[in-house]
Amino acid sequence: MRIRFTKMQGAGNDFVVLDETRGTLGLSAAQYRFLADRHFGVGADQILTVRPSPGEGIDFQYVIHNSDGGEVEQCGNGARCFMRFVSEHQLTGKKQVRVQTLSGVIEPRVGDDGRVTVDMGAPIFEPARVPFDPAGLDPQPEGGWHKWHLALGTRAGSAIVSVAVLSMGNPHAVQVVDNVDTAPVAEQGPQIEHHPRFPQRVNAGFMQVVDRSNIRLRVFERGAGETLACGTGACAAVVAGIRLGLLERRVDVQTHGGVLTIEWQGEGQPVLMTGPAVTVFEGDIEVPELP
Repeated sequence: MRIRFTKMQGAGNDFVVLDETRGTLGLSAAQYRFLADRHFGVGADQILTVRPSPGEGIDFQYVIHNSDGGEVEQCGNGARCFMRFVSEHQLTGKKQVRVQTLSGVIEPRVGDDGRVTVDMGAPIFEPARVPFDPAGLDPQPEGGWHKWHLALGTRAGSAIVSVAVLSMGNPHAVQVVDNVDTAPVAEQGPQIEHHPRFPQRVNAGFMQVVDRSNIRLRVFERGAGETLACGTGACAAVVAGIRLGLLERRVDVQTHGGVLTIEWQGEGQPVLMTGPAVTVFEGDIEVPELP
């Protein structure tokens, strides 16, 4: 099967975007893995699929697969690329659209400066909805909120990390570190991702507070590993920092791939994320039949 694709990136988080507005391709998890493979396929952190409106008041459906082939609920950097894609491919003439994702409706819009802002919806803090299992754990108060202590292993001497837990449509565990350059992302990232307290796995964020309006961030993403940027991870880190009393309401997030601007006015309010979305190239690729 030969398919048309667009390669895009948002702050270095890269994507293969597929247009299924005129019919679904019916790709398997193995075929998504093939497209994401950086040696044999196109190469991407995630595969984004544009599908037609699933109902009244919705412009498009947005489907996301990680590089491991699994479908996930949300991708913030991808949402900005999604908006750029539907505009550049003249699938809409609107500057703002309503898009159905697995976790709810988002509303990306293109600004006059070319950057894209996405209303990511309100963060979720209830453990059962993250989902996160706090049974037997005591929350550790900090600022106006709390963290959770997680043991990364069952043996004596296993590392214990202190994380803020929330969902931005997908689950996040955010810890504050002194320096993201020396943070144990490669070691602790997989351990946190697969921690039994998170039944659907979790994105592990490592946040360095520079000042109350600036942070540095690395994220080990569920199903993708560490990426150059993670949009929902940036949202989760800023929301956690605000609730812990560390940050202002508008924060610039420095990732390895670039700067994202996150705004949140408080509980019950949506998180707004602004950043770049760039088309890298377009092409066709032969996708083999894979189970």
